[in-house]
Order: sequence, then structure tokens, then C-alpha cells
Amino acid sequence: MIVNQSMSNLLFLLLASVVVVQTLNGAYPLPDASSSSNAVHNLNDWLSNPRDSRPPLTNQPFAPVPLTREDAEEATRILWQDHTDWIRLTRSQEMADKQITLTGFTMKFEMLAFTNAPAPNGPSLFISLHGGGGATTAVNDSQWRNQVKLASGYRPKEGIYVAPRAPTDTWNLWHQAHIDLLFTRLIENLIVISNVNPNRVYVLGYSAGGDGIYQIVPRTADRWAAAAMMAGHPNEASPLGLRNVPFAIQVGANDHAYHRNEMAVQWGGKLDDLQRADPEGYIHFTKLHAGKGHWMDLEDSIAVPWMEKFERNTLPKRVVWFQDDVTHTRFYWLAVPENQPKAGQEVEATREGQLVNIEGKGVRQVTVFLNDRMLDLDQPVEIRHAGKALFAGRLTRSIAALSQTLESRGDTNLMFSARVTVSIP
Repeated sequence: MIVNQSMSNLLFLLLASVVVVQTLNGAYPLPDASSSSNAVHNLNDWLSNPRDSRPPLTNQPFAPVPLTREDAEEATRILWQDHTDWIRLTRSQEMADKQITLTGFTMKFEMLAFTNAPAPNGPSLFISLHGGGGATTAVNDSQWRNQVKLASGYRPKEGIYVAPRAPTDTWNLWHQAHIDLLFTRLIENLIVISNVNPNRVYVLGYSAGGDGIYQIVPRTADRWAAAAMMAGHPNEASPLGLRNVPFAIQVGANDHAYHRNEMAVQWGGKLDDLQRADPEGYIHFTKLHAGKGHWMDLEDSIAVPWMEKFERNTLPKRVVWFQDDVTHTRFYWLAVPENQPKAGQEVEATREGQLVNIEGKGVRQVTVFLNDRMLDLDQPVEIRHAGKALFAGRLTRSIAALSQTLESRGDTNLMFSARVTVSIP
């Protein structure tokens, strides 16, 4: 489906504001079962058209029609099926070629499979980032091959081990914005083509790869079940976004270059402080390996069984979103308009029952995505900021919301049937 992005964003915000105004005035009754069923029927008709001849879904009369819970579940199923069909049709070749190209950058990768334990819900995925950085292509190629070999030392119980080759040979080879796009696509492909369990996706990295872990994971936390940083340096990264991602820090005690050992202790201390203030979040461990320098002789492999204990929490009750210098418009069940993300912005959101509390720093608007796994969408919902209600009323499930959240992330666990945009005073 090809939709003009600016028109799509405008329509999204207009629909969201209509929801706010009408619901506050009590204009939305419970969904009409007949209209809801017809909307799903019309969706099936729309999907029966060849993909390149489908009119934009957001323009279809059935897209905003209020759905029942059951019809929302059915619409989720058929939209996901259409999505998986499209992934197999358009991306199987890039996975067979073991390289993905986006926005002018190509990421090659190697894959190994481990089958020492059952995986009833699909195999786990381990993405392992090589070191190197600001060096020659030959040096970074050598580091990539070494990361492939490390699979035999890290040896997960089960799953697919993927070692990508960074698209550039720059010092910040894993920091840059194209990395987030490439990893999202790689994960999206493997969920469909290799039946990867989307809630058991892990990322680890060594040396410059460890630098990348410090950077990537906090800003893309909703992709990962857990993460492990080995022998890297955080540079300017913030740990705030790690609230719902278990995070391991390991460095050789004698790894003095760039003060990696000292920075590991500092970051571990930051996570200690965050966890003391929020005991249900910021799971982590920090270990400096005695007598070891930059190479830890695979003592760092303890991170793999530690990570394997965790699954991704897709719908956490508390979300802490900090915008790094690489910004994003979605994070778990929150979003901001395309033109508003800026480095340094913060959003904290908590939900309890039918109530959502939002605090923001430097943000003007926040969209809250909801579904029936989070609360009862047949009952009123309240969104508050600093004790003041920004929204109070009943939200509606819609095909438009389901489609928009699927299109932006390609993850059935992060599809939402209802949405509301509020302005932060």
C-alpha cells in the first residue's frame, strides 16, 4: 500500500482529534454489531484486490467504523495474514541473499541455527554486533567473521544467531539512524520467514558492537527481550529507555582504553539508581571480569543464558521514552507526530485499569495506543497529565488504527485497535 506520508499523518491526527471531541461529548455508543461485522467484510473485499491497485485504506469508509472486540480480533488476524503474505512475496530473496538495503545502506549478515532445546512458539533470535569501527574495510570484515565464530562460544540453547556486517566503516558504525531501520526490517522478515518468536529477540555486541548496544537498545527498547553489552563505551547515551529491557554490562577489569571499565561501573550505578526508584523496572547486572583486558576469553558468555530467561514485555504498565540524537515516532504504546521528535524529549506514561497518566518534557502532543489486552475498551478511559484530565470517555476500535500500527512496525504484538491524541500543557 502506497500512501502519501504527509496526507496519512494529517488524516491520522484529524481522526484522533475527532475521537477526542466526540467521545468527550458522549457521542459514541457501544459499537453496533452489524456495522462492525460489515466493516470487517468490507476489509476482506478491499484485501482481495491486487496490492498495487488497492485504494488507500485510510480513505475507505469502513476504516474508522467502530468495531466490537471480536471483530477487532478478526481484523487483526486478517491484516496480519495479508502482511505476512506480502513479506514472503517481497523479501524472501533479500533473506536468501543475506543482505538488506535501505535508504542507501546495505547490511550483509550470516545466520547460524541452534536446536539444543525445544522452541514451541518459534525460535529465539540473537543479533550479535561485531567490533572494529573507524578502520579499513578489511579490519571490519575480519571483526565480522570473528563475531560469526563467537556463536560457537556464546552457544544459545536454541534459536537463530545472526551476525550482521555494519554498512559503514566509521567509528560509530552501529550508532547511526539507518541501523535502527535495518534491524527493524531484519526482525520483521525473520518473524515471518523463519517463524522467529517476536518476544524472544535479543541483541548483544562486543567492543564497537558494545558501543552500539549502549546506543541502540534504549532508543529501540520495544524490539528487545534483553540485551548484553560487552567491552564497549556508552559515549553520550542515556539508560532511561531501558526501563523494560533487562540489560547486561560486562567489561574486563583491566580494559582501561577509553575508560571502558570506569564507564561500565558508572552506567551500572545509573541503572542501580533507576531501579531503586522503580523496583519493577531496570533489570540489569554489571560485571568487571578480574584480570581481563579488552578480550574477556568468553567469560562474557554468561550473558546468553541470563538473557534467555526473559521475554519481551510488549505492553508494560510504565513506559519511559527518552529521545536520543536518533529520534523515533513510536515507542511501545506511545507515539508523537512525525514533525515533533527532538533529541532530549522525555515522555513517561503509566497505566492502571482504565487510567493512563502522562508526563512530558519538551513534547506538545502524545498519541496513546490501546487494545483489549491492556484495558476494557467498552468502558470509559481517562488520560491525565499532572492530575488534570486531558481526555475522558469511550474510545473506539477501528481498522484504521490496526492498519496504521501494523504498517509502522510490522509486529502483531504491537498492533493496537484504538488511539487517542492529547496535547500536553
